[in-house]
Amino acid sequence: MNTLVYALIAAGFIIQACFIAVEHKKKYVAADILKGTASLIFVIIGFMGLKKGFNPETNTKIAIGLLFGMIGDILLNLRFVFEKIGQKIFLTGIVAFLIGHILYLVALIPHCSHLAASVIIGALLAAALLTYIFKTMEVKMAFKIFGIFYLGAVIIMTVIALDAAFFSGSSSTAAVIYAIGAVLFTLSDIVLIFNTFSGVTRFSLRITNLTLYYIGQILVAASLFFSR
Repeated sequence: MNTLVYALIAAGFIIQACFIAVEHKKKYVAADILKGTASLIFVIIGFMGLKKGFNPETNTKIAIGLLFGMIGDILLNLRFVFEKIGQKIFLTGIVAFLIGHILYLVALIPHCSHLAASVIIGALLAAALLTYIFKTMEVKMAFKIFGIFYLGAVIIMTVIALDAAFFSGSSSTAAVIYAIGAVLFTLSDIVLIFNTFSGVTRFSLRITNLTLYYIGQILVAASLFFSR
């Protein structure tokens, strides 16, 4: 990666930190602008890496997936700006993230050596997590339906990424960095779910969720700059 990419990453983390602080003060319009700007940075990094990393076809899908991640970020925070339709905006944001993860998933499949096993393991892990969530937390039906598809896609994608990185004969630096980013992304979603639906919202968990998420997306974008 060149100096510009490192500068963008540093700027992204500074803006993300400002977003967390401003959101905590409930200045939601300013917070959404900061969040969108921080997300735009990982999108720019992703598109800058199109001709590097895995291969042009894989890189393009990942870069577009990052773009949908930015859209999801903006929508998830807009729910605080437009509270009356907050649930609809939140679910639309989840759809944007789901599209992004489907693109990640499709991009990684050619690099996975044990696709069937990875899908089965991912589906079982998602089912176990969803069963626990539905049994221990009060979740509306709309969120349950979206959650099944979303968490299923996220966890299956992460397992496939781990297989491509550590259990594939064609493993690469790019795949390892991407896999670490995917794991952090998944952990951030789990923290978000517990902080949103457990009945007790904690600022410390919000910081954890947002930090893990942003590092994860930055690593996904940065993975495109490393060797195949």
